[in-house]
Amino acid sequence: MTATRTSLRDDLVKLGVRSAGVLMVHSSLRSIGPVRGGAMVVLQALLDALGPLGTLTAYVDFEPFYEDTDEREVPVFDKRIAPAARDHGILHETLRTWPGARRSDHPDAGVAAIGERAEGITADHPFQYGYGKGSPFERILQANAQVLMLGAPLDTITLLHYAEDRARLPHKRIRRYRRLMPGASGPEWVWFEEFDTTEPVNDRLPVNCFERIAVDFLRNGGGCTGTVGRADCALFEAKELVAFAVEWLERYFD
Repeated sequence: MTATRTSLRDDLVKLGVRSAGVLMVHSSLRSIGPVRGGAMVVLQALLDALGPLGTLTAYVDFEPFYEDTDEREVPVFDKRIAPAARDHGILHETLRTWPGARRSDHPDAGVAAIGERAEGITADHPFQYGYGKGSPFERILQANAQVLMLGAPLDTITLLHYAEDRARLPHKRIRRYRRLMPGASGPEWVWFEEFDTTEPVNDRLPVNCFERIAVDFLRNGGGCTGTVGRADCALFEAKELVAFAVEWLERYFD
């Protein structure tokens, strides 16, 4: 059966997406099955479920232009046109380019948002430790947001990088890198420092620790599961999930 804007909205409301709330989505559109209208309609259904006072957010990242090429040929990062990373799926790029969408300034930890609180969530994204304090991820938490895994695997919950940042863990791996960014007098290379988000932040942590955190949270009665279209989904209260994750990570080293 082909899903429609109305059927998807109804599935989202049944799952527990709150009207007038803030929702951070991770998606796999393929898992939803056939949708009349494709990604555009899925995004419209999400906005319908949130209502006119709601805000939809997503992690967008971007396709980086690495520094090991001729520096003269490296394009400057321009948040207005830089596409969302392809491995996040088409819905995130659809959100980024939606009329009225806002995108934060950080090239790698970037967040896009649509709706009532989009500007406040995406503004003034710090370049250093961009998943932590003062970041859009912290503002999403402060907004009592929900996190929706719309057919996406549980090990891709980006908000758990905030938990890695805040957790008191030994020997966190730190990554330093540079990006060509817009400057007052033209493009300039800018150095970034970040807890390494490509793998668990400490070598002792299991490779699938994000998935294990989410599964344990669900087993302990946190969040809920259901289907949207044909997609198996999980919906979490962001603050509860992150608090559980910080405790989980710190307890791992007890």
